[in-house]
Amino acid sequence: MRNRTLTIFPVALILSAILISCGSSGKPENRSADQVFNDGLEYFNDEEYQEAKQYFELIRLQYPASEYADDAQYYMAELYFKREEYIISAYTYNSLRKIYPGSEYSKEALYKSGLCYYKMSPTYDRDQEHSKKAIQTFQEFQYLYPEDSLFQEASGKIQELRDKLAHKEYFTAGLYMNMDYPKSALIYYESVIDNYDDTKYIHDAFKGKIDALIYMKKNEQALETIKIYKNKFPSGEFVSEITNLEKSLE
Repeated sequence: MRNRTLTIFPVALILSAILISCGSSGKPENRSADQVFNDGLEYFNDEEYQEAKQYFELIRLQYPASEYADDAQYYMAELYFKREEYIISAYTYNSLRKIYPGSEYSKEALYKSGLCYYKMSPTYDRDQEHSKKAIQTFQEFQYLYPEDSLFQEASGKIQELRDKLAHKEYFTAGLYMNMDYPKSALIYYESVIDNYDDTKYIHDAFKGKIDALIYMKKNEQALETIKIYKNKFPSGEFVSEITNLEKSLE
């Protein structure tokens, strides 16, 4: 009994605070779920997000089983998104899909959660956790909704993010080369070659790997890599240059 009281008390306290806040603005405290939701939606459309949030919270706390519960959850995520609070927005979108899997907002919530991670994706030289989450979420969206009109838009964002991940790997390889650690550089050049061959850094990564191998005097491996590049990209931007290298190595 004691544990139950401790669990209920904070919710009751929050609910009381919301009711007092709503009552202070001249609104009746005892209203139906649709009235509360419509009041919140009116505030939302007027871009008065803090006021709207109180009404949507009231729906989630007082009417969790009503037909407006998933609406309130969705618009809570939306207002966080509009306020650029992307972490909590993504969490709220994901919660909607978990709590209300049959909601009409489920598809849009999935795409929007990916968009939150996309918005938080930093420059290529920073940690790319959000970029990877965005890619994963957009790919899940494409898997579940292959015919949706947002499929191509998701593809464009995935490609943009993959280019960024490849850029980070290629940039790191360059740092190791500048520090005279070619063996470490090879790891990152090969990462681009193996994992991001659809990005614009694939040619540079091959060229970097060849240069690193030559620098390490691993000429046989360099020649093998040159052959792989020429077979894979017969019209590649470095074909002429590495052909000259191939002749000198042979």
